[in-house]
Amino acid sequence: MDKNNYPLPQQLFAKHAQTMPNQVFLRQPVNRVYKEFTWKETYDSCLKLASGYRNLGLEPGDKICILSKNVAEWFIADFAAMLAGLICAPIYPTAGEKTIAYVIDHSEAKAIVVGKLDSSEPTSAALKGKSIITIAMPYESIDCDHSMEGLIAANEPLQEVATPALDDVASLAYTSGSTGNPKGAVLTFRNIAYGSLVLANTLESTPDDRVLSYLPLAHIMERISVEYQSLYAGFTVTFLESLETFAEDLQNCEPTSFVTVPRLWMKFQMGVLAKIPQKKLDRLLKIPIISGIVKNKIKKSLGFSNVRFYATGSAPISPITLEWFRKIGIDISEAWGMTETSCVSVVNFPFNKAKIGTIGKPVDGTEIKISEQGEILVKSDGVIKEYYKEPNKTAEAFRDGWLHTGDKGEIDADGFIRITGRVKDIFKSGKGKYVVPVPIESLLFENTIIEQVCVMGSGLPQPVAAVVLAEEVSTGLSNNEIEQSLDDTLIHVNERLEGHEKLDRIIVTKEPWSIENGLLTPTLKIKRSELEDKYQETISIESRDKVVWQE
Repeated sequence: MDKNNYPLPQQLFAKHAQTMPNQVFLRQPVNRVYKEFTWKETYDSCLKLASGYRNLGLEPGDKICILSKNVAEWFIADFAAMLAGLICAPIYPTAGEKTIAYVIDHSEAKAIVVGKLDSSEPTSAALKGKSIITIAMPYESIDCDHSMEGLIAANEPLQEVATPALDDVASLAYTSGSTGNPKGAVLTFRNIAYGSLVLANTLESTPDDRVLSYLPLAHIMERISVEYQSLYAGFTVTFLESLETFAEDLQNCEPTSFVTVPRLWMKFQMGVLAKIPQKKLDRLLKIPIISGIVKNKIKKSLGFSNVRFYATGSAPISPITLEWFRKIGIDISEAWGMTETSCVSVVNFPFNKAKIGTIGKPVDGTEIKISEQGEILVKSDGVIKEYYKEPNKTAEAFRDGWLHTGDKGEIDADGFIRITGRVKDIFKSGKGKYVVPVPIESLLFENTIIEQVCVMGSGLPQPVAAVVLAEEVSTGLSNNEIEQSLDDTLIHVNERLEGHEKLDRIIVTKEPWSIENGLLTPTLKIKRSELEDKYQETISIESRDKVVWQE
């Protein structure tokens, strides 16, 4: 890659519209019928919407928010803003009133595009009393001043498309935030170009590839690896109609690459085990010809018949889970990156089974080193320069030309990197010893009855683990059978831990942790501080039982 001459996304968008005008770019299901947008149709709509933005009084450099689930119109709204020289500040569709209002105010957005949402109430409440232009996508939502369809129909294509410099601001990416208000990462066109191009080159993406877009587009992983990589590789993107139609839309898409977060990989695993119990699966996989048939049947049932690249990111995943998938012929490459690095910085690709448990090696153009304190430091053209209006936080994270990531890690003799935890997640037990929760949680996931886990215990003599049971696996088991399974796991895990790390007990919680109840971030990471607050009383009560059910 020529770092001084990255192609701009605007240039590639125009090129694809000219060189493959009739190739399908976006596929949006509506009432189970797929509406398809060719490259030329999409580009023309974006040019007209860009004119519409300008005619509403928006000028280059103004901020515009997008608040919607993933739909084709999300791409169109964002790309039109890019062509008009506007700076997009996306908001998670699951965000509450407070977060929506904060992003609008902090970014100084002059307009917001609102699309498909599970509930419009938080948006309506957040916009109350605000002087901001509202634009509706063609989905049932809040009452808006204008509609996207109306603006596209009423305006001629923009004649003078914005031609920014590589270091001009392209977008504000607000982190999902496990604590406090989200930070606005200032993404430049250099950041976006590097992140998209390095992925396209690493994966050898082509216009023949097909990708399903369903993880939040407000998150950097989906924004770069799917939305913007589509401009750099020219591939086709299919969207979900709803979570209920996920399996059907995945089958219809026939993806050639599939990237998701650990929580969903575990859901896939639970789904397979609900149909084929582990003992039966193990037995079938030992029979040569039958093994191949079973693997292909599982892949087909999941919609993975054509996938050539699988990946996981955004949160830690247990090596045990990766090994389980490898045995059924699904080699999942672990990847690591941050909003601040414009998506992927490290990936285990080509997949190396001997390095399961590592996140792989740095991608082309990324430098990684470990500080004296064990923190992972990053330098690349994907690394942002600052947080919007946050000079103190910028100074804290970006020092001496390196991004201080907050992740602890180590590099082995072959250059593969292993994440050992978050700097801020480490807690001190009542014995004054530091405990790193992530590796312990990874060991607990060896038991497929556990779907979610959080190790905690600041100030306690020994740490404890709160778990959520996997409904697909635990249904039909008695409490005694569940307790025996968890007790065996506790013994097995503690055998591999240092004295101060050994778990005192496992607490089975009453309800799953979700975005809706505030215990997961929009990217499905656990919110440790909220979980600790929620279960503080439970974990503080001494008990002789090694498996405790929350009352």
